[in-house]
Amino acid sequence: MSNQNYSQISKFNDNGKLSITPEILPTQTISYLEVEEDEGSLKELFGVIKRRALVIIGVVIVGMAYVTYSTMNSKKIYQGSFQLLVEPVNSDSKLGQIPLPDESASNYSLDYPSQIQVLRSEVLIKGVIPQLQSTYPEITYSSLINNLKINRLGSTKVIEISYSDPNTKKIDLVLKTLSNFYLKYSLEKRKTKLNQGLKFVEDQLPDIKNRVAQLQQKLQIFRQRHNFLDPENQSSAVVAQLQKLEEERLGIDQQLATARASYISLSTPEGQKATLNAAPIYSQLISQLRQLESQLSAELVRFQPDSPSIAVLEEKRQNLLPLIEDEQKRYIGLKLAESATMIQMLEVKSQELARVEQQTRLKFQQLPIIAREYSEIQRTLQLANESYNRFLATRENLFIQVAQTEFPWELIQAPTYGKLPILPNIPQSLLMGLFSSLAVGVGLGFLLEKLDNTYHDVASLKEKIKLPFLGTLPIDKSIVGYKSSYKNLIAGESESRQNSQKRNLLSNAFRRNLIATSKNYYGQGSFWESLQVLYANIQLLNSDQPIRSLTISSTMPGDGKTTVSFHLAKIAAALGKRVLLVDGDLRRPQVDRLSGLNNFLGLSNVLTSNMPVEQVIQQLPDMTSLSVITAGSAPPDPARLLSSDKMKQLMEYLSENFDLVIYDAPPMLGLVDARLLAPQTDGMLLVVRIDKTDKSALMQLQDSLRNSPINVLGVVANGDKQKLTSYNYYYSAGREARKSDV
Repeated sequence: MSNQNYSQISKFNDNGKLSITPEILPTQTISYLEVEEDEGSLKELFGVIKRRALVIIGVVIVGMAYVTYSTMNSKKIYQGSFQLLVEPVNSDSKLGQIPLPDESASNYSLDYPSQIQVLRSEVLIKGVIPQLQSTYPEITYSSLINNLKINRLGSTKVIEISYSDPNTKKIDLVLKTLSNFYLKYSLEKRKTKLNQGLKFVEDQLPDIKNRVAQLQQKLQIFRQRHNFLDPENQSSAVVAQLQKLEEERLGIDQQLATARASYISLSTPEGQKATLNAAPIYSQLISQLRQLESQLSAELVRFQPDSPSIAVLEEKRQNLLPLIEDEQKRYIGLKLAESATMIQMLEVKSQELARVEQQTRLKFQQLPIIAREYSEIQRTLQLANESYNRFLATRENLFIQVAQTEFPWELIQAPTYGKLPILPNIPQSLLMGLFSSLAVGVGLGFLLEKLDNTYHDVASLKEKIKLPFLGTLPIDKSIVGYKSSYKNLIAGESESRQNSQKRNLLSNAFRRNLIATSKNYYGQGSFWESLQVLYANIQLLNSDQPIRSLTISSTMPGDGKTTVSFHLAKIAAALGKRVLLVDGDLRRPQVDRLSGLNNFLGLSNVLTSNMPVEQVIQQLPDMTSLSVITAGSAPPDPARLLSSDKMKQLMEYLSENFDLVIYDAPPMLGLVDARLLAPQTDGMLLVVRIDKTDKSALMQLQDSLRNSPINVLGVVANGDKQKLTSYNYYYSAGREARKSDV
């Protein structure tokens, strides 16, 4: 009950009264998904290992036996080695090497992978094979190279050559011969390399020298054609010239604008008037005119207009006016001519400056191209000079190295071999065999787990099914009929029913267990406690109208539905209910075997004759509140009997005369019997056996029950292997407490 939450659903019953029905809800929402297991969690991993422990242990035992046998009987292999220093530890080794243009000589390093492949090559080793075959004719290149290992020791300049063989004398001969051969090979290779390098340098020097001379001549011609030594200085001079031309052109433009403004001003009366003010002759004539006008004004005050003095002044005035007008025209014309000449001169000068500036700009625009060509020639010449100098230095170094003593490879560790064999490595082989066999065993266990399409624990069952979960029944082999409920299906129950002696023995065993159970079934273990929880859950499904008839079935044979039916009936009877257990499995009955009752007359006899039902009802010994109707004789068509009206009337009669009627129905998958019984009862209980019921079959049955009129009360998980120690601890602690009180 601790794993369930209950909610009450209000609904109206047939009498119109409001009833509250407790509904069993899972603690979490379970989605109806495809049947497949998630083995990603650590808990599932340990579960698989636990379930397949026998397979894993068997594979490990077989694997370790094979590894131990093969290790102990394998041939002993010895190994020897020697070490060569293939590069000097100082920088002298770099002399004579021609470095690339972008790297120095100090970056040179031997290509060890390529060198090792050369040392292993057949072309090289075939020179040492005849020496070895004189002592060991069986040695060939293939046999030698298969047992020969050449490796670089970490990032050092040392190469280690090792050889393995069962014969230590052969190892010693091979290593000594190879060490001498490799040392001789290195000396010859170094001499050849130096001579080849010197010849290459001598061949390349004339071409490089000619190239340097050609580039120098090309640079000289380029400078003469463009009349400069350095494009940077030329660029600075052109920029300064452009700046000067721009300044001159701006000054000319300002003067031209002033001249044009002056010319336009002389064309207007205001401008002419302002210009005439600066004319000296015009100013004198104006001054004389003003004096005459002053005198004339004074004489008019004194004399009459026709007086001789006034006439003289008027005459002088009239003579002076033409002179003023002529002077005005002459001076204005002179100034206009000067302005026009100035404008023309400035325009010509501005055009000339613009032409010179445009030419200078074109020259400036060509400077980057010229500079790039110049830089390219300079760079090529520099690289050629560097290459020429480098070849000269390399030639000098090569001359020095050829003249000096060459540095060949050096033997820094003489050929030696171990006194102990390298193979077989017993601890390593056993350890690897253990891990390998363990891995194979675990893999085989997971493969069997994948092929096993059953539920292995209650949690996975709850997760996959959509039906309500009512309870769990653990494994208890002491319960009568627990194991035989599915094992006898394989052995065949028909032979058991025909053997009266075996039935009497089973009946006696059942009576002894029933006496012990009836005295103190409380505290008999987790199985009985789980049955009590299951019965309580069933009763809580409808508190207003208790369930009076119940069909118990399963998906497949062997799920334990008969065992659950029988012991659930015993629990209900022990709690004071008048219980009737009806064996509705007319094809393969099991109730008579579990109860120890005879099966001469039963349900099939009542349905096929006029026999009263009371005649086939049997009482269990020492439990009068539990009655049983066995299946009776095997009918030719059980489905026809179970679907008959007489069966429906019989079920109604039994439900009215007993507090609880439990029908042990056949499995539902592939048979229609349970589907005929279940709709006539208050509900059906579906038994699922852990490690037995097929997942696909259960899901198929669940889908078929969706549109069925059957009231599926829920699912019972049978055969749970988890230890429910809480019950045992609780009741054992209670017994100890009672003993202490006494």
